[in-house]
Amino acid sequence: MGTLSPFNSPVVKLERLFEAPNIEIFAKLDLLQLSGSTKERTAGSLIDAFMKSGELKPGGMVIESTSGNLGIALSRQCVVRGIQFVAVVDENANKSAIDIMRAYGATVDLVVNQPDGNKLAARRQRVQQLLAENPGAVTTNQYGSPNNPRAHYSSTMPEILDALDGNLDMLFVATSTTGTILGCQNYIREHGLDTKLVAVDALGSVLFGGESGNRRLPGLGAGIVPELALQAEPDRVFRISEIEMVRGCRALARSEGILAGASTGAIVAAMGQMLPEIPDGSRIAFLVHDSGVPYLHSVYNDQWMRQTLGEQPESECISALEDQPVQ
Repeated sequence: MGTLSPFNSPVVKLERLFEAPNIEIFAKLDLLQLSGSTKERTAGSLIDAFMKSGELKPGGMVIESTSGNLGIALSRQCVVRGIQFVAVVDENANKSAIDIMRAYGATVDLVVNQPDGNKLAARRQRVQQLLAENPGAVTTNQYGSPNNPRAHYSSTMPEILDALDGNLDMLFVATSTTGTILGCQNYIREHGLDTKLVAVDALGSVLFGGESGNRRLPGLGAGIVPELALQAEPDRVFRISEIEMVRGCRALARSEGILAGASTGAIVAAMGQMLPEIPDGSRIAFLVHDSGVPYLHSVYNDQWMRQTLGEQPESECISALEDQPVQ
């Protein structure tokens, strides 16, 4: 399938997550990226493009709105290039993610008390203010830059296909900026592949015609429609509630020993809903977008689950997933 990128991560076959002996399920472990998520690819592509154009040089400054993972990845990418990084976050940002950004030397700018509750719009407005205050600074604009999907066109999709000998019926991808799914979509279309793309979104996200609502877990969904999303045309869309994300995370950890973040838990929930309609003999894959370590005090914490979601922990997560109705 061609030369693989330096971001190549393992693809593993899962045998215990679901009772589906006639369907092959594969996970691409992007939680093993150096910065802990698939955003390592995005950050590398965004920074490389700016440096190649000459708009950004060592000693320069990058300012970006982030809910966590891209901020961590940009912090790492900037520090090895001698670039200053300012992460604009809101109060939903994971505390562990903020701590990691600061550990890399990033400046964290917290936006609070948005009058309309639209955290993403407020973060993006703050980015523009900081750009005006810091002449010469740039924003990588993960929501609109073609270098976001380009990272996944050039690495994510070809790596998955290479690992599976080009034989893949369906790919599940969590969505926020939609850069990952758009890059995979572009690769599939340009290479004439039959692989179907399933977008996994958060309940309360406005992507793909969704209705805005309260979202407490970062990294999945959006409060406004990013520019890139206008080009994304998945074959299916699943909207997953936060309790389903939690159950999906715990199911994956307790069956396959993979400790993943909330967006991956949403994918597990979506697969559980769709499984009854997937034909026998199919090969399906999904991205493990990030590590669950920053979510130990939320997704994997029973007290947080009771207090924040109003739900009791369940001893058997997989059966709960399988009981969900098919959309």
